[in-house]
Amino acid sequence: MTCEHPKPEHITIVIPTLNEEEAIGTVIDEIKQCGFNNILVVDGHSTDNTVKIAREKGAKVITQLGQGKAAAIKTAIQHVKTPYMLIMDADHTYDPKDIPKLLNIAPQYDQVIGLRTNRQNIPLLHRIGNQIISTTISLLTGQRIKDPCSGMYLLKTDIAKNLELTSTDFDIEAEIATQIATLGKIAETPINYRKRIGNPKLPTWKAGIQILTTAIKIAWLYNPIFLLSALASTLTIPGLTILLWQLYQRYIYGAKTWSIGWTWLGLVLTITGLQAFTTATITLLLKRMERRIIQMLK
Repeated sequence: MTCEHPKPEHITIVIPTLNEEEAIGTVIDEIKQCGFNNILVVDGHSTDNTVKIAREKGAKVITQLGQGKAAAIKTAIQHVKTPYMLIMDADHTYDPKDIPKLLNIAPQYDQVIGLRTNRQNIPLLHRIGNQIISTTISLLTGQRIKDPCSGMYLLKTDIAKNLELTSTDFDIEAEIATQIATLGKIAETPINYRKRIGNPKLPTWKAGIQILTTAIKIAWLYNPIFLLSALASTLTIPGLTILLWQLYQRYIYGAKTWSIGWTWLGLVLTITGLQAFTTATITLLLKRMERRIIQMLK
């Protein structure tokens, strides 16, 4: 049973770690200063003093099953026993003073995401990527989610245990947000976002590739018809380009310079693209209708 009025003892603070010795001690100290003592560090096979420091600070430490952040979250879900679990990164970017903001509205939602407000501390490429993924999830679920990649979010544990997670790395947050936005209730509340301590784990070039693959993966898993229709709708661009070029040739240089074959090709591409665009729009409307029906049934 989920508590109506969450207290500190009703929540487990989950901290995934991988070589975070520079920040983990400070993060645990800050969490305890805010009155939260149930701290679970899920370590991804660190080779520095992360585990040693976390244990010295009084946190429970377990080793994740598998590699990557997604494996850490999946491992944590299996071990958490409290009604709520809050995941936060170990690099000091998130402020434990914001945890009560998420708890205050927790009973009404299955997930509460910390919406990062001072976004100047987020690398530019990550901001762009977050916007791409945000737009994708919002289109697919019919619910506006501004910061699906936030590293601080609160989950009802019983809901988390029923998630069907397929992610293997940093796209785990986007997948969780998509699943809950599709079938449950989700909210965002503003939080502070600080400069990280230590070196980033994800190279810029790899982040860019992962942004695109995550958006495509989410679209394929939760609305494949929309993804295929959206891709097919891009045929409108070359179709219109060919038609306009042929019209230009016809009216500037005369009837002998334009090609019936190219004109038909442009026409077919344009019509196919417009039909695909219509199909994509209809699938989004049906998806939103499905979500409203699910919410009404609940």
